[in-house]
Amino acid sequence: MTITDKIRHHPLIIWVVVGFLILNLTLVGIIFWLVQNQPDTTYQSIEPDMSTTTFLRAEELVVVEAVSEDKEPVEVTLPVKPVQFEYIEVTDSCDIHYEGECLLVRSGPGTDYDVVERLRNDVVLKVGGQVERDGQLWYRVVFDEWLRYPERVEDEWYVTADYVKVLLDEGDKTLWEDGAAEVLSKRIVIECNEQTLYAYEGAEVVLETPISTGLDLTPTPLGNFTVFKKTPSRYMQGPLPGLPSDQYYDMPGVPWNLYFTHGGAVIHGAYWHDSFGSTYSHGCVNLPPDAARELYQWAELGTEVIVR
Repeated sequence: MTITDKIRHHPLIIWVVVGFLILNLTLVGIIFWLVQNQPDTTYQSIEPDMSTTTFLRAEELVVVEAVSEDKEPVEVTLPVKPVQFEYIEVTDSCDIHYEGECLLVRSGPGTDYDVVERLRNDVVLKVGGQVERDGQLWYRVVFDEWLRYPERVEDEWYVTADYVKVLLDEGDKTLWEDGAAEVLSKRIVIECNEQTLYAYEGAEVVLETPISTGLDLTPTPLGNFTVFKKTPSRYMQGPLPGLPSDQYYDMPGVPWNLYFTHGGAVIHGAYWHDSFGSTYSHGCVNLPPDAARELYQWAELGTEVIVR
């Protein structure tokens, strides 16, 4: 007996087949109806109002709005992860007086390229890529900041990885000009007569370190200020216009910078001298690099700075 004869003599098989076909056609119809009747909704991300928003910390959330053609705007809370940039810190080089063997900056990734600079310990520089050549890793240094004298950097900068350590940092962090600083229990007190910096959290002193403030011709401004910008690295160049001193200086990779005046007064590490405890600077507040790093990691945007 053939399969056709079996089906013809067993009507139950026919009903099973027909039922299966009807069920499948019904499911297809339901899916088609759902697709055709789905709300035509498009969503648009709206940036937060940065005029009143300070630097976003790792734990913070940002609220955006999802806008639909058919629905009212809905607020959506999203976690924010800060972007991390790669920096290098010189750790195995010459000292403040260029004593010892200095780390040489090359114009390309190899010792066959010209030497364009010598770097002392504690310099911090931003990385813009890396190249491996002949089994040796080289970091390409970038200066993506504003430079007063950009003509001083004519060549590419490459540094071998053997004498540096890699740091990850969020880079420049700034309080927006119209934004209100958060009220903090932290404050930094700079005593110019003592040449000492104190960092307070409430009534507790969490850091005390000798410093170097401005010389007589370039004094550190006195008064009450706020840390409004932080950056782990800054290329500082002089002379500065409008100041009595016309001294030339060229300091790449100045580490751990806390800006407290828009005129350029900064608390930062100094790798080029060890005269802390006496005046030395062009108006900034110089710290030993290790103390500057500790203060930088502790201080938040909005921290009060008192200079007296």
